[in-house]
Amino acid sequence: MTYSAIPRERLYQELQQPTDQVSLARAALYIAQEEYPHLVAEDYLDRLDRMAATLRQRLPADRYPLRIIRAINDYLFNELNFSGNSIDYYDPRNSFLNEVLDRRVGIPISLSLVYLELANRIGFPMAGVSMPGHFLIRPTINDMDVFVDPFNRGETLFEQDCRDRLKQMFGSSAQLEPHHLMPIPPVVFLVRMLTNLKLIYLQNRDVPKALNAINRILLIHPEGVAEWRDRGLINYQQGLLDQAQLDLERYLYYHPEATDAFEIRRVLEQIERVQDEP
Repeated sequence: MTYSAIPRERLYQELQQPTDQVSLARAALYIAQEEYPHLVAEDYLDRLDRMAATLRQRLPADRYPLRIIRAINDYLFNELNFSGNSIDYYDPRNSFLNEVLDRRVGIPISLSLVYLELANRIGFPMAGVSMPGHFLIRPTINDMDVFVDPFNRGETLFEQDCRDRLKQMFGSSAQLEPHHLMPIPPVVFLVRMLTNLKLIYLQNRDVPKALNAINRILLIHPEGVAEWRDRGLINYQQGLLDQAQLDLERYLYYHPEATDAFEIRRVLEQIERVQDEP
């Protein structure tokens, strides 16, 4: 599949702005434009503006944060019927903002994006929380230790709830670290979105799209060392040995003590043997 470089350039330029001026929705729509070339980003941004205007009319007179969260939940999940797609969780459409807005279903991070955009538009700033195994959001005002789960209809959680959920997912020995609940910047948010897409494409054996996802991750986060490894291994499997060698050597240069360093060196030895053959 070919792609236009224009959405990628737009994505890169959006992320060159100061962090507090980056539009996550706009960046996510630029990601979607590679899959949907005729997508007009402004149409969906206007839709979010209209949704926020309607939501403002639903807000309580008392702007206590938990009441605002309740109002957003009622609008998104009761009035508009947004929901988590637990039936077909790994459908790639769940990761594209335009599809989430059109179909009103998504996965934790894409539903979180819709929630964040509405909250920020009504003057209730929130940010993503990249908890292991699940994506949450939290208000960024007054140091509130409250977390919202848009995949589960805006369920409100506190820190102990997050600890309990982590143990449910990963076992009783799993420990929630302080950084797991810290607000994340836009680049980290988008990398997680693209990583989801990469894993879905790899599961579906759609190599070109998986490589496109990796290339976009590296465009916005060149320090993503593991992406060099993954791209190198994919290129190795595709017989693109020169490209594979470059990425795998770069991976080992910056991560020489990686747990998989021995296996990667074996792959590089195999590449060199093939290249030395007459």
